[in-house]
Amino acid sequence: MISAKIVKELRDKTGAGMMDCKKALTQAEGDLEKAVDILREKGLASAAKKSGRVAAEGVIATYISEDHKNASIIELNCETDFVSANEAFIALANDIAEAVAKNDVVDLEAVKALSHGEGTVQDAITALIAKLGENMNLRRYEKISAPEGLVASYIHMGGKIGVLVEVKADNATDAVSSVAKDIAMHVAALNPQFLDNSSVDADTIAREREIYRVQALNEGKPEKIVDKMVDGRINKFFKEVCLVNQMFVKNPDLSIEAFIKEESKKNGNIELVKFVRFEKGEGIEREEVDFAAEVAAQMGQSK
Repeated sequence: MISAKIVKELRDKTGAGMMDCKKALTQAEGDLEKAVDILREKGLASAAKKSGRVAAEGVIATYISEDHKNASIIELNCETDFVSANEAFIALANDIAEAVAKNDVVDLEAVKALSHGEGTVQDAITALIAKLGENMNLRRYEKISAPEGLVASYIHMGGKIGVLVEVKADNATDAVSSVAKDIAMHVAALNPQFLDNSSVDADTIAREREIYRVQALNEGKPEKIVDKMVDGRINKFFKEVCLVNQMFVKNPDLSIEAFIKEESKKNGNIELVKFVRFEKGEGIEREEVDFAAEVAAQMGQSK
């Protein structure tokens, strides 16, 4: 009988998937070191050794239920754009997005523990690491449920950017779904930071106000008009960073808010509720390699 404790010990030691560890231990009749050798022979024990490498490439994947009421977005990272274009890697990302949308999860660990094939999502990631020879990481996810409307998604450049947009609607029709998708495309293009003015947190507003105040004083403006100048610049800031205030990328004569109002006249009331935008690798510090210095160092070592 192979205990859960020894399976975990082998997994911690090798980084291989839970099911692979159990099979190796069964084959090795419970001998831990022999099981390690079996996993190494199969190329499955190498995964843990790759975990230190930066995984800043990858793909953004989304999933939307048939009724457009439930959706998810995930980021699965790898090391190179070559692997990010691999069919098995893309398929796994899509599978994870679907699993997230269809299950109750509270954090990334819960996502990684979801069932996938004969094991878990993490087991599937670990197995693919061993197969393709690159570190991979499920970095983040988000779910949206829209009981009073629908969710639309947009994927840009094969998974470089992914967006979900939720709208509340009187009629969850294809026309309304098309409106939401147009907004998702806009979000991908212009990258708004907030939904509307009320969504901007107090700390951000205070920071911007202080910056604009110092700018005005440095420009030599009189103290008595500085506050009015700051108010004006804050209003401009709202227009730049808030989705509803931005000029619609497909029709620059309309703001997003005006676009929604026009579509509401034709399709029943539409209210923009939420958006989520993931861009592949954003915020990840990539390791910069100076190839000339690396070659010179190697040449120096060979002398």
